Amino acid sequence: MILTCPQCDTSYEADAAKFPAEGRKVRCAKCGHVWHQRGPEPVAEPEPFAFEEPEPEPARTTRAPAVPWPEPRPAVEEEEPAPRRAARERGWLGRIGIGLGWVALIGVILVIGYSVTMWRQQIAGLWPQSSTLFARVGMKVNTSGLDLADVRHLSQTEDGQPVLVISGRLVNVGDRPRAVPRLTATLSDAGKPVYGWSFAASKKLLAPGQSASFRTRLSNPPAGSHRVEIRFADSAE
Repeated sequence: MILTCPQCDTSYEADAAKFPAEGRKVRCAKCGHVWHQRGPEPVAEPEPFAFEEPEPEPARTTRAPAVPWPEPRPAVEEEEPAPRRAARERGWLGRIGIGLGWVALIGVILVIGYSVTMWRQQIAGLWPQSSTLFARVGMKVNTSGLDLADVRHLSQTEDGQPVLVISGRLVNVGDRPRAVPRLTATLSDAGKPVYGWSFAASKKLLAPGQSASFRTRLSNPPAGSHRVEIRFADSAE
């Protein structure tokens, strides 16, 4: 029987015995179109009849007919076997599970990083050696629990002499009371210390969140000093 693709009009020769009366699905080998092809209608048996023998024709030389190239057979659409379909579905589920595992791992890493960043002060208080690690990655850690705020320095003239006035606040950023140490002021020029002195803040003890102001002045500061640095004094100072 001859099959013709309704999509691209390509014709194929197919075995009619493979097509039952209710038909089956076929796919065009050229364009891939799939359609439902019914089988051939049953043909009634012809009635016998008598016929006359034709007179023999004189022999003549004829050319052999050209043998045509066989037409491509249409691909029959078949259902995928259940074991193969189940293996393919398990493969997809496995890849999805691996992807979800990576997403969960990245989420855990982000949560840990965020927690370490937010609680680095508490971590450094429990483990002082960690302050060096935080400093290497550019995160400021205050292990003393005290912080300097609103630090200002002003050059002015009193009685005809230059005076350097330094002021600011000392804040307890920790979660427990802190003893206030003495402070040290250092004047430097081109990165080299020129002059330094120590002084005390207005309070000796600060509760959590409490602040203490400080103010110090230096008459006739060294010429050429351009940078002022305030830090906590060492116990020896």
